[in-house]
Amino acid sequence: MRIVLGVTGGIAAYKAALLLRLMTEEGHEVHVVPTESALNFVGKATWEALSGQPVYTDTFEAVDEVNHVLQGRKADLVLIAPATANALAKAANGLAEDLIGNILLTATVPVVMAPAMHTEMWQNAATQANVVTLRSRGVHIIEPAVGRLTGIDTGKGRLPDPEDIWQQTKDIIHQAHHGSLLRDKHVVVSAGGTREALDPVRFLGNRSSGKQGVALAQAAARAGAQVTLITGSMEVAAPQHDHITVVPIESTRDLLGAVLEYSREKDALIMAAAVADFRPATATDQKIKKDDEHSAPTIILEQTEDVLHTVIQQRAAGQDLPGYVIGFAAETGDANTTPLEYGRAKLQRKGCEMLVVNEVGADKVFGQDENDVTIVFADGRDDLTVQGTKDVVAASIIQELADALN
Repeated sequence: MRIVLGVTGGIAAYKAALLLRLMTEEGHEVHVVPTESALNFVGKATWEALSGQPVYTDTFEAVDEVNHVLQGRKADLVLIAPATANALAKAANGLAEDLIGNILLTATVPVVMAPAMHTEMWQNAATQANVVTLRSRGVHIIEPAVGRLTGIDTGKGRLPDPEDIWQQTKDIIHQAHHGSLLRDKHVVVSAGGTREALDPVRFLGNRSSGKQGVALAQAAARAGAQVTLITGSMEVAAPQHDHITVVPIESTRDLLGAVLEYSREKDALIMAAAVADFRPATATDQKIKKDDEHSAPTIILEQTEDVLHTVIQQRAAGQDLPGYVIGFAAETGDANTTPLEYGRAKLQRKGCEMLVVNEVGADKVFGQDENDVTIVFADGRDDLTVQGTKDVVAASIIQELADALN
């Protein structure tokens, strides 16, 4: 994707350098367009070094290429961060006093602006009127954060962290291109691991981080769905999104109850949670103590509830549960059977419509940002292999779900 990153003259311009790095690391071609004021905070050489692209600031540079029109025409996205109060005012009034102003007037792609200024400037009636005007024209305005400003001041007006700006921007882009995929649909997603208590302190669990489940919930929300996200133990924070409702659980029994309750009359269920297959047959109310004999207790395990199979059984019995269910199979394989073969057998045994199979192990999948999965289908379609970040895998799964539902 070709991105124009406009940087206007505020102290938060240094954060734009970090934002630029995030975009280039994901493989995007970024052309930085700073204002003259912005160069007082971060110099031209820095922008060129980080972007690997020439940096223009004036309308009359690269005139032979008609650069002031070319940049807007060729861009896939225009992002202004930070956007000062002055930049918002110019954009709202269609002023083309600099290169950024010309680009905004020629761009026909998504435009995102991330304001940053003192609280009084953000709350001023003129600024708020400019924000309303820009939004009415389709410009996406990212709300400023609350926090430390220049000097000793604190309040609303702080530029959000670069990771937050980039994630919100990606959500906006995805919504623009794919926002109708799951419109009017309600999807339930489970994420993280379940924990089975041994005593008030200890538990039996697994290594799931919840990253893939969270990525799936976010991808479904970006596709226009209402999402109920059932979360077990996770290393990542549950997403804060208007279309995502979070339901926390602890044990496999809790998970089963939540899935059966929240999946009724919903369109799809994605069981991405890593369920603990076993639990201690008995759990004590008091912490198990060591003794001087250096002995250890004998722990007898029993199987936990089979959540996925129970859902399919109850659906077959007439319960109003989702007509499309996606399961996950984290497999290790052995000398005789590959992880994919185990996955295919699980698909037949469980009876769901689609199963996502991945090979797990040391430094594989759990806690990692990358994933490598094979999607197998109950209707006999060819397997689909997806490699990449967990966001990439999530997008592919949601696309398959949307195709099935629509």
